[in-house]
Amino acid sequence: MKEILTDLERWQQQGEEIALATLVRVHRSAPRPPGARLCLTRSGKLAGSVSAGCVENDVFERALKVLEDGQPVVASYGIADELAAQVGLSCGGSIDVLIEVFRVEEVWQVVREAVQSERPAALAIGLTPDALLGRKLALVGEDSCVGSLDSELDAQVLAEARGLLLNAGARVLTFPWRGEEATVFIETFLPPPQLYIVGATHTAVALCRMAKGLGFRVSVIDARSVFATEERFPEADELLHAWPDDVLDESRLDGYAFVVSLTHDPKFDLPTLARALRSDVRYIGALGSRVTHEKRKAALREQGFSDDELARIHAPIGLDLGGRSPQEIALAILAEMTAVRYGKEARPLGERCGAIHADD
Repeated sequence: MKEILTDLERWQQQGEEIALATLVRVHRSAPRPPGARLCLTRSGKLAGSVSAGCVENDVFERALKVLEDGQPVVASYGIADELAAQVGLSCGGSIDVLIEVFRVEEVWQVVREAVQSERPAALAIGLTPDALLGRKLALVGEDSCVGSLDSELDAQVLAEARGLLLNAGARVLTFPWRGEEATVFIETFLPPPQLYIVGATHTAVALCRMAKGLGFRVSVIDARSVFATEERFPEADELLHAWPDDVLDESRLDGYAFVVSLTHDPKFDLPTLARALRSDVRYIGALGSRVTHEKRKAALREQGFSDDELARIHAPIGLDLGGRSPQEIALAILAEMTAVRYGKEARPLGERCGAIHADD
């Protein structure tokens, strides 16, 4: 959504008539994921994309009609041999695109503000039956709701939206409604994941740089200020010259946070792991051998942690990629973090059955 906000606001100020196309469903493979958007004006201006150019011309023609009659539509596109050079998806998949008149409604304003301020939010849009098409419901955080799909449907949709708020992405769900089925597109908008790296080591330098490239906010924590410097960590969002138990509190360790300890030093590792284990952080990892980690676990058991709680710690940290350099270790750590972030097992894609990007 962020990629179109600037254009939308400028066109509003210019008094343009605007249509908004949203990719709501992907079957098999497609160039863009659900939630991709294309906004366009009657005067011919375009921003964003729903298919990287495959179907945009046809979407534009349909959008002009939507601007004429004001009625939203869901357009379906797929590949056929005779249409491969015309409207279609050369990747072999098919997509559904919701096309509607863009209006500055309260739901849109609430979601836009959440996205711009990097607060978690979810947007639900009715797709079927026709009575629900285009209706919207927004959830910001856990409790703030704006809009409505239907009084008999909202509670079910909000329950599903809350369950999706830890996972960025979008999906179409089906709900029973008044003797038939309702389909609803639910999209989540999440703040950038926060990575706390404890220990300003060589591996930390590489991990910070790579994580920033994947959209993480990165804080580096090390009481030894000679190591945690701007020269070594120019990409870091935050350098904290402190002990981990002095800065890793409840306000930082939420369900969007990842915590990695890279010191090999119990004075850093144990307080870091203890604080993380008492929180809802998404990922906890610690560098070191199996022998080192068994000693850590014994010390943490003495602090009252159970084996089930200790099982949350990824140690030895990272996926088994075979590399040993700081850069390769950082890659292995980030690969494991990414798998945890999306709830995957980190298997080779070639072992999957069906579409490679389908939800399990």
